[in-house]
Amino acid sequence: MIRTLRPAQLDQFRRLSTCIVASAIEIFHLRLPNTGFADSSIRSIFADQPSMIGYAATARMRSSHPRMESSKSYDYYDRTDWWNDILSIPAPRVVVIEDVDDPPGLGAFVGEVHANILLALGCAGIVTNGAVRDLQDIRPTEFQMFAGNVAVSHAYAHVFDFGCKVEVGGLQIQPGDLVHGDCHGVQTIPFEIADKVPAAVREIRQRRHQLIALRRSADFSLERLRQVIRDTALLLQESPK
Repeated sequence: MIRTLRPAQLDQFRRLSTCIVASAIEIFHLRLPNTGFADSSIRSIFADQPSMIGYAATARMRSSHPRMESSKSYDYYDRTDWWNDILSIPAPRVVVIEDVDDPPGLGAFVGEVHANILLALGCAGIVTNGAVRDLQDIRPTEFQMFAGNVAVSHAYAHVFDFGCKVEVGGLQIQPGDLVHGDCHGVQTIPFEIADKVPAAVREIRQRRHQLIALRRSADFSLERLRQVIRDTALLLQESPK
């Protein structure tokens, strides 16, 4: 059974940047600081949009060659059974597609049509190491996209597997994982501590404000700066209860 957060908790993450959430996650020592997020090969296509949060609906695709059982140029519409799998994931949903071609991203699976289909299925956005297209048509819909590149054509884009573990930008994602993305990139949020992250964010912000206020203070000194830095380091060493 997929774990979920309350709507109010999801709204909190929509107001938080991935950067400060990543810093808060580190406090709990559940994973190494260099894990849990996609690398810079996955970029935000609409970087001015607010943070995205949702549960992962996963799939794998190819675009370089047609499906073995079909050579039709429009065979990327054939796997409508995938849509049923998407609906098995709680809303809000984030579609995560691994493009297994080498190199990935020749053709785009999601363009204007699929973006609107996915919106109708309660999806907030897509994360893929492959390509997307039709940017000017998708932007007004507020469907968010994180991708490895943009492409002119769908080529032979087709989903051949879904509901499986995938990897995008070095980040492994399971169906139902909590996915958070903004202009900086994409990460997962462990369910074990998801309800505690907003409080940890507030404490981090307080520490940051202390540093900034000290910098502006007439009493600024290196010794006072060192003390605030030491206090901040203690925060990272002690996991919240």
